[in-house]
Amino acid sequence: MSRHRASGRLLLLSLLAALLLSLAPMPDWLQPLRPFWLALVLCYWLLEAPELVGLGVAFATGLLADLVFGSLIGEHAMRLVIFAFIILRFRARLRFFPLTQQAVAVLILLLNDRVVSLMIRGVTGEAWPPVSFWIAPLVGALLWPWLFLLLDDLRLKLRGAGG
Repeated sequence: MSRHRASGRLLLLSLLAALLLSLAPMPDWLQPLRPFWLALVLCYWLLEAPELVGLGVAFATGLLADLVFGSLIGEHAMRLVIFAFIILRFRARLRFFPLTQQAVAVLILLLNDRVVSLMIRGVTGEAWPPVSFWIAPLVGALLWPWLFLLLDDLRLKLRGAGG
């Protein structure tokens, strides 16, 4: 039981860290490089501990992000639920890919998220984003192996300390 508590705490801390990284101030010229931290962290937990994370957690995290970022209520929630659904659907395959192939899969998932975001923008009548809108998924895919290794190391250390 303590393993699940420790993993749950790490889950909450990592989602909070992702939220804070998403809120961290950056110069305007660096903004297009900001990856979708919440999606990356959720991706890790969906692959490695689906008993702790599911569509409900993705939805709740997205609603919290909508409130914190001041965006359209339900926008991040919908994007994260779609993201989580695809990961859960293909989890059995994705989990056993080498990190380089996982990074390519994460790139495709993040690009899909951008398409969903464009559809939301189209429905709400927002302006078409600049070409730099497509850079963040590439940055997220490049960060994926490092984020995966960091979270995996923390989770395994907690598992060893708890049991």
